[in-house]
Amino acid sequence: MTVVTTELLRRFDVSGPRYTSYPTADRFVEAFGEQEYVLALQQRRLGSVGKATPLSLYVHIPFCESLCYYCACNKIITRHPERAEVYLRYLSREIDLHTAHCGVGQHVSQLHLGGGTPTFLSDEGLRDLMSMIRRSFTLVPGGEYSIEVDPRTVDEQRLALLAELGFNRLSFGVQDFDPEVQKAVHRVQPAEKVFALVESARRLGFQSVNVDLIYGLPRQTPESFERTLTQVAQLRPDRIALYAYAHLPERFKAQRRIITAELPMASAKVSMLAQGLDIFKNAGYVYVGMDHFALPEDALAVAKRQGRLHRNFQGYSTQPDCDLISLGVSAIGRVGATYSQNVKTLDEYYDAINQGHLPVVRGLALTKDDLVRRAVIMALMCQGEVLFQPMEESWLIDFRSYFEPELEQLREMARQGLVEVGDEAVTVTPMGWYFVRGVAMVFDKYLQADRNRVRFSRII
Repeated sequence: MTVVTTELLRRFDVSGPRYTSYPTADRFVEAFGEQEYVLALQQRRLGSVGKATPLSLYVHIPFCESLCYYCACNKIITRHPERAEVYLRYLSREIDLHTAHCGVGQHVSQLHLGGGTPTFLSDEGLRDLMSMIRRSFTLVPGGEYSIEVDPRTVDEQRLALLAELGFNRLSFGVQDFDPEVQKAVHRVQPAEKVFALVESARRLGFQSVNVDLIYGLPRQTPESFERTLTQVAQLRPDRIALYAYAHLPERFKAQRRIITAELPMASAKVSMLAQGLDIFKNAGYVYVGMDHFALPEDALAVAKRQGRLHRNFQGYSTQPDCDLISLGVSAIGRVGATYSQNVKTLDEYYDAINQGHLPVVRGLALTKDDLVRRAVIMALMCQGEVLFQPMEESWLIDFRSYFEPELEQLREMARQGLVEVGDEAVTVTPMGWYFVRGVAMVFDKYLQADRNRVRFSRII
């Protein structure tokens, strides 16, 4: 693995999108609504007649028992489980509204429950949710069925239930094992509990266990975070997601409870990332891309080696590029050449469904230029290379002419050792792979036209 110095990390620490989609969600418009989304669903149904077109499902469960101060997710803090029971009834109705347009029994190869805290749901609630999904969709053998887990809300018995319901992948939210950091972000969970849960997950036969970490949190220091990184390396989850904390209190109310003076300096954040790269490399992990690490035998690392890596709203994936139907408040989906997002509040969500409407509030119908640039950006983000000829044949363009300004910008990155610009391809170098977001940003027409990037997190 290429050695990444703190100097390089500092040089390329700029703001930019994570490219779980292109165009990014901040470009969605309210002119795209339910009518346009229904048309996309109907076109999908017509296009899949006689063939099992792959489909992903995402379900957003917004409820949490307590507030984590760093959180930027759409969540509802409550200790009233009956609120989730009402929400599940509306999810069932939203599913029925979908299948009325796209048909019952479509094959699903990827399911993800996110939030909020999906494990806020009771055992009965989880059973009901999976029952309604299986009633309307066909979960195919060998698919990826994952759920985000707050370690404070589960024990081995609950993990056994998740396995029984068909989940084969777990993602534990750890963030940091240091007790002082946990207090500062209002998320106290002993390391011993996480170790015990991961061991239980292995006994129960889950195919993959992921651990989420965040660097840049209040009271973190390079020394304290090194201890957490070492503990995670000892825990040895199949996958690790190492995210940078983006402090945006003007946008996310929960973050206003964080004491700004307790946040680490930018130089300390860079040191923490460098430590993570070094410790996980020495522990045998493959750097998949951006924030993700995986053990060499994990499906994600295998997909990267074989050039089969994909990217969607949940991040890197082994599943083929496919439509994504998203359910629940604020959920973002992709069907055909469109993106859509649901309303963000429960009242709006319930009101739309009570009126018999899909709760879509905004979205985007992609232009040909959007589709071309999406193909280029995803090729860079997933394969680290864009071959000109296949792009020209697929999109009927002359790549060098179409992207002449972008190729000129890349020449500076080539001089810095991040990319190689040849006659037939743009290739991200081993060093450039650590800054692939910055390379992809060159092809983002919207970002190049609008230099106001404060809405995005830092690359580092």
